[in-house]
Amino acid sequence: MSTRLRTWFALLLLSAAIVSGCRDDGHRQQATISAFGTLVEITARDTDTARFEQVAAAIDREFQAMHRRWHAWEPGLLDDINQAIAEGRSLQLPPEVARLIEQARRLERASEGLFNPAIGGLLELWGFHTDEPAEGPPPKAEAIARLVAQAPSLNDLSIDQGRISSRNRAVQLDFGAFVKGHAVEQALAMLAADGIEHAIVNAGGDVGVLGRRRQGRWRVGIRHPDGRGGRLLAGLEVDSGEFVFTSGNYLRYRAIDGIRRGHIIDPRSGYPADQVVSVTVIHRRGAEADAAATALAVAAAGEWPRLAAALGVRDVLRVDADGTVWMTPGMQERIRFVEQPVRIEIRSLPDA
Repeated sequence: MSTRLRTWFALLLLSAAIVSGCRDDGHRQQATISAFGTLVEITARDTDTARFEQVAAAIDREFQAMHRRWHAWEPGLLDDINQAIAEGRSLQLPPEVARLIEQARRLERASEGLFNPAIGGLLELWGFHTDEPAEGPPPKAEAIARLVAQAPSLNDLSIDQGRISSRNRAVQLDFGAFVKGHAVEQALAMLAADGIEHAIVNAGGDVGVLGRRRQGRWRVGIRHPDGRGGRLLAGLEVDSGEFVFTSGNYLRYRAIDGIRRGHIIDPRSGYPADQVVSVTVIHRRGAEADAAATALAVAAAGEWPRLAAALGVRDVLRVDADGTVWMTPGMQERIRFVEQPVRIEIRSLPDA
């Protein structure tokens, strides 16, 4: 690695460091929020302390409300919705919740069902509805097959004058592959509405940016899928209004006889999608980026380019379990690897 590139990555690692509380170093201010099971770091430049602290506090309140509303296994609105569906009842929704469910339904259709927030029952069966790491033997094959046969989907939902109901009682909602993207998008909107022009929101490695750093474009590190410490696979320079989201099996998994089975479930089989280690996408919308990264982590090798185009994603980095790195031409132009992968394949996308 050249000295220039090594310096670039050293700065990238430095900029990715988590800083607690709010800090003003004359050019940059930072705040850290705990939400969605991770730390969310907000960094802004060229704004006064009072303005930044005020909007950071407002984002914190909004994130805590969203965390309670959308949590998949703690008491809250989503739990109320799931109970109503299981009992065959309808439930009145706040307008903003109905809008998000409709948005998620459009993304499920575009992904041909690979992004499917209705499979909360399968995630619970595999032990991923808990704050503790999943342990023990896998679920019984019969139980998995029974849920898959019921084919839960957001298409089973009806929202009529704000009331939600489902014709399929197997639908159990889990928006873990969607809500964080929406939250990061909301945070950037709140920063921009408050007059902050240059900021980055980093939600556990998933990022949205406004404006630029003082020295140029914002730099984003992509975590290495081996999951060890803060090791980076690559870095990207990102433009204002872009979101970089990664979906991977290296942080949440179930260890079975020494083998890790990841938390990303293929709705078609009911089993973890273990052929892919991680997928990183760049998109102009946070929720879409979050959903697309999950869908492309489930997709087979021959179908992900078609689905990426359908989801409006042009920049994709996909790391398969055998170490092969797949990239679109757009991602190839942006990315800088810390260590050159053994095998790289470039795949163009069809027209959407």
